[in-house]
Amino acid sequence: MIVLKAAVLGIVEGITEFLPISSTGHLIVASSLLDYPEASRVTFDIFIQLGAILAVVWHYREPLSSLAQRLPSEQSARVLAGQVLLAFVPAAVAGFLFHRAIEERLFNLTVVALTLVAGGVFIVLVERRRWRFTVHRIESTRWRDAWWIGVAQVLSLFPGVSRSAATIYGGLFAGMDRPAATQFSFYLSIPTLFAASLYSLFKARHLLSASDALPLAVGFVLSFLSALLVVRAFITFVQRHDFTAFGYYRIAIGVLILLLLR
Repeated sequence: MIVLKAAVLGIVEGITEFLPISSTGHLIVASSLLDYPEASRVTFDIFIQLGAILAVVWHYREPLSSLAQRLPSEQSARVLAGQVLLAFVPAAVAGFLFHRAIEERLFNLTVVALTLVAGGVFIVLVERRRWRFTVHRIESTRWRDAWWIGVAQVLSLFPGVSRSAATIYGGLFAGMDRPAATQFSFYLSIPTLFAASLYSLFKARHLLSASDALPLAVGFVLSFLSALLVVRAFITFVQRHDFTAFGYYRIAIGVLILLLLR
């Protein structure tokens, strides 16, 4: 049963990590429904998140490899790398200072449900505006765009917000079009989620045991595979669609959770 639960949670993580619907919120809900062992949940969540991050690295392996090779010789490559690192800083600092307090006080089903609904209402309303984009390629990202995306990412520390939604909308409001903002969000996810996962894994290293190996492996692999499929589909989706449907989904799932909690 524990392996089956690990498989389900791995798929949930992979599907939700890069969509604007909050992977943390969905994992809190799914873990509660499945009654995944509390002692193993922290390390398990970290491992499956690493699987999802690896999916982004694999999908963008060619442009990332090219970027790394061009860093010593091309100014444009160094600028893009610097912008991603700049965007990484606000959430890294805020997470280091406040993550434990947020996790202790806000990581519960009621907060997740309310945040899902609030985020859904925000998406539905903001998608009615007439967007004006001035940046259409990730290579044209400006330093101010990167900074505002990084500031927006701080909101993702709260369960139910969605790191993907926060960073993509940060890019949209800064003037980046949807594909460019999405690609920058994916690039930013690599240092952000790797740093957060490895730091959390280091703190929770004493919780690891040999009996966890199989469920960790199953969750990791299924998270990677499902995230890879979702990333590729989402990149195609943003070429032609806005996020209104995700907004309504967030409202519906948030209201459902609140009703079940009554």
